[in-house]
Amino acid sequence: MSLLTLSETMKNQEIYYETMYILRPDIAEEEVNKHIENYNKLLEKMGGKILDSQMRGKRRLAYPIAKNREGIYVQLSHQGDGQHIEKIEKAMRLSEDVIRYMTIKQEGPLPTPKPKIKPSETSSNQEVEKSEDDSSPVVATEKDNSKNNAEKSNEDKPNE
Repeated sequence: MSLLTLSETMKNQEIYYETMYILRPDIAEEEVNKHIENYNKLLEKMGGKILDSQMRGKRRLAYPIAKNREGIYVQLSHQGDGQHIEKIEKAMRLSEDVIRYMTIKQEGPLPTPKPKIKPSETSSNQEVEKSEDDSSPVVATEKDNSKNNAEKSNEDKPNE
């Protein structure tokens, strides 16, 4: 039984590639989306199949890269014969906006793409209401903290 399960598991294991690249932090969001589209189109043109493409957002770098302390991270999961990687990495290397990139060969279940459109309008409205409810106590505590800090600073001052 364990051999059968193991062989079934091996059938579900597929090889795919994950490319993570970092864009300069000072480029506009429109330009970031344009870079993502260009690399996705280039990958498809070279015979690759895009499984998932996600912009991870602007993050602080562990160390400066080309005098940048932050970068916009983009993760790209794709399948192909492996020959397409050289071409996409060459395009990234020649681009001045890409400050770092890395492609890793993965083996396992294929990643499922994240939905880009919200499932329904009602669920997004409920999330907004929840976030408003969550933010109210935080704002109140911030006001309380500022009052307490003001009182403490008044106590610290000597009476004249």
